[in-house]
Amino acid sequence: MHEVEQQMQTVYSLHDLEQVAAAVIEAAKDERIWLIDGDMGAGKTTLVKAMAKQLGVVNTVSSPTFSIVNEYRDREGKTIYHFDFYRLKSEAEAYDIGVDEYLESGNVCWIEWSEKIPSLLPDHYFKIQLEVNDPQTRTIHYVREEENGL
Repeated sequence: MHEVEQQMQTVYSLHDLEQVAAAVIEAAKDERIWLIDGDMGAGKTTLVKAMAKQLGVVNTVSSPTFSIVNEYRDREGKTIYHFDFYRLKSEAEAYDIGVDEYLESGNVCWIEWSEKIPSLLPDHYFKIQLEVNDPQTRTIHYVREEENGL
C-alpha cells in the first residue's frame, strides 16, 4: 500500500509548459525516481524536454524508445537518466540492462512506461500522470508516493 502526499493537478497547453515543468520540479523536491506515465501521445517526452531545459541539461533530449535509456548532464555535471520502457516485453529485459543499478545510483531517473516494470520500482518515487484533454491541452497529476509497508 502506498502513502500519498498532497496530489497536484493542472490543466495546461504547450504555451504553459515551462511553468508546468518548473512547478513539477519544485514539487518533486529531492526525489530521485520520477515515474512519467500517460497514453501514447500524451506528451511525456515533451514534458521531459521542458524539465531538462529547466534543470539546465546541456545534451539534446530525445525519447529513448529504441535505446531504452538516455543519459543527460546538467550545467553542474550531474547525471540524469531517462528511460522509455514502452518496447519492453518483460521486466527481465529491464533487469538485464541494469535498471536496478541506475535506480540505486542516486541520480535523477525519469521513467516513461513505468507500468512495464512494477516489481523493479523502489519503495518511494514521484509520480506524474498525463492525460490528453484535446489536441491543445493536457491535464497533469503529480504526487510523491511512498510504500508504507502495510
